[in-house]
Amino acid sequence: MRLKLLIPAGLLILSLTGCGEKPETALPEITGSMELEYAEQFSVDYCADGCSLVTIGEDRFIVVPEGNDVPQNTEGATVIRQPLSNIYVAASSAMDLFDAAGGLGAVTMTSTSADSWSLPNIRSAVSSGEIEFIGKYSSPDYETLVSQNCGLAVESTMIYHSPKVKEQIQELGIPVIVERSSYETHPLGRMEWIKLYGLLLGDLDPAKERFDEKIKAFEELPDIDIPENERKTAAFFYITSNGYASIRKPGDHVSKMIELAGGRYIFTADDLNVDDNALSTMNIQIETFCDTARDADILIYNSTIDGELETIDQLVEKCGVLADFKAVKNGDVWCAGQNMFQQTTGAADMICDLNAVFSGTADEEKLTFLHRLK
Repeated sequence: MRLKLLIPAGLLILSLTGCGEKPETALPEITGSMELEYAEQFSVDYCADGCSLVTIGEDRFIVVPEGNDVPQNTEGATVIRQPLSNIYVAASSAMDLFDAAGGLGAVTMTSTSADSWSLPNIRSAVSSGEIEFIGKYSSPDYETLVSQNCGLAVESTMIYHSPKVKEQIQELGIPVIVERSSYETHPLGRMEWIKLYGLLLGDLDPAKERFDEKIKAFEELPDIDIPENERKTAAFFYITSNGYASIRKPGDHVSKMIELAGGRYIFTADDLNVDDNALSTMNIQIETFCDTARDADILIYNSTIDGELETIDQLVEKCGVLADFKAVKNGDVWCAGQNMFQQTTGAADMICDLNAVFSGTADEEKLTFLHRLK
């Protein structure tokens, strides 16, 4: 278990005020830090007065509990006052975490329309108006943000493509968190962001309990000590409308899931000209896909974009050359459910599903995200 190091109070003060500048009123003493097992993209330090210092990338936030005074020295940090209500969630991966932390009632706005949600309870909430769709992340309805007295905006890193939107929201006096769970190298690191949202909601215990509950099945998996060259290989992909194969980049959290489950992702950085950008997917020519994936032991079709498949014939209809693939001939072709990416709390379940597939012990009725194509 990895523990965060305590930050000395003096260093913390310097980080918020600038080197050599002595603040009139220092932040309270740091007394401890949030214990994190997998997440590396955020940290939380606890202050003696009950406030918390949240660090996400280069951004810092002072979370002030209800009834507490705001520390006078907050230079370099954005103040988030509790209790939080009327939260705007533009990062779709965060919505499931708010729900699992018991805080969905505090969310009243989103940038994802009802028909784009694969999570039934979220789709229902948006359809009914309990959570209002206020436009895409790049063009939100600012009047609604103001009229609803939005207490916090949670954006994905896509907002960096529309920096003026972030600035406009901040100018309205609304604190903006740009969550970086997609940058976590460990799949369970994405799940562990539930602890941050529990903290922001003012009740960390339910979030911690939910996280511990969800990773239990993963931690109970038997030790996987299979030499890499003996592991079953898998390709995770879908066929685009213009005939490319869209694959996950080697090293992303999906390929890490495959590795943790006892398999081997068949694509490597050496096989591909991987773009050095923040996207976790890349499109490749079908010929390139065939050269590498033709002899993969297992094919997993990503249904997120164009819907779930039920049969191998449906897959071959999308791309005829797949009929000659080893996994197709052996009937070892699977489809990942559309809710796989939006259901952020399901990472441990997906690893367990993959482990069952790789080990040949899969009971389809017990799988959470995968089903075999007939």
